[in-house]
Amino acid sequence: MSSWSCSIVIWFVLILITRSCNLVESKCAFEAIFNFGDSNSDTGGFYAAFPSQGSPYGMTYFKTPVGRATDGRVIIDFLAQALGLPFVSPYLQSIGSDFRHGANFATSASTVLMPQTSLFVSGVSPFYLDVQLQQFKEFKAKVDQLQTKGNTNLPPSDIFGKSLYTFYIGQNDFTGNLASSGISGVKQYLPQVVSKITSTIKEIYGLGGRTFLVLNLAPIGCYPAFLVQLPHESSDIDEFGCLTSYNNAVVDYNNMLKDALAQTRKDLSDANVVYADTHAVLLELFQHPTSHGLKYGTKACCGQGGGAYNFNQQVYCGNTKEINGQTLSATACEDPYNYVSWDGIHATEAANKLTADAILKDSYFDPPFSLHKFCDIQPIG
Repeated sequence: MSSWSCSIVIWFVLILITRSCNLVESKCAFEAIFNFGDSNSDTGGFYAAFPSQGSPYGMTYFKTPVGRATDGRVIIDFLAQALGLPFVSPYLQSIGSDFRHGANFATSASTVLMPQTSLFVSGVSPFYLDVQLQQFKEFKAKVDQLQTKGNTNLPPSDIFGKSLYTFYIGQNDFTGNLASSGISGVKQYLPQVVSKITSTIKEIYGLGGRTFLVLNLAPIGCYPAFLVQLPHESSDIDEFGCLTSYNNAVVDYNNMLKDALAQTRKDLSDANVVYADTHAVLLELFQHPTSHGLKYGTKACCGQGGGAYNFNQQVYCGNTKEINGQTLSATACEDPYNYVSWDGIHATEAANKLTADAILKDSYFDPPFSLHKFCDIQPIG
């Protein structure tokens, strides 16, 4: 064969290889994620503002604390991985952040409504939803302003119409005053919580957002912390060890949120406004952990005291305190992959992964919404 013929063959083979690579290249209509939330989806925002969280948080995946309220990854991490995007950087983290594929405005202890009491006395984050929205507006304004200056850590200005906007917030509004006000007291302002979420969606729509994914509230009546802290009668414990009255109240809130999002969908006819039922997935994990490869439902991995819940409200995960002359430490178990609950308040990476896997299969969305039609969904390990 002549050298010319060899060149033609090599050239042809290279074309085939290139085409083959292009066929398997990941494609996604969403080039960024902008997340609004609390500790359930915080990827380091609160830690960036108030550095304090230490070992053993982050032990499973990152091998070091990274400001996530779990032993590894949170749901937003798994969602980003599935869409072929990098982990979403916290907006408040100025060093080492890359915002080309979005930003995370979530911080631990955040609420939807503005806290009515002293932030630092009540243990509530100052970054409630209105503040997170203002941060997003500031971010967008800076992107529009700096787009021509070649800043490599910012996205192009047209990114906002090509992004997925996620919300995982409201749990602290629900639980923050339960002990003092009870379920009936908390229920009085839950319509305001729902209204604020939908109005925020409409504001972001006005700024170019078109696809919104809203995760509902988890079954708090199954979390070890609330089983220990919230007042209840033994008759309120169901066959799975969860608090019936509190879980029923969460269902009422979730239904209210679902209905409000349905109306928002009508108001924004060219937008995707999707309700994600993470509650159903987590409730199943709490009720039947062994059916999903786990061992413990209502028992915390990281805590103090052992027993049914392994949760001591005086000594949180990773802390050591002297109480009544006795030194007590809340340490992590060696097998968090067997637990639904990490520290009594938050889910483990294992539970977060199972929840993300479930919702990515599209069967927990209302209305039905196939992410697979928008993106080549990547496996999450």
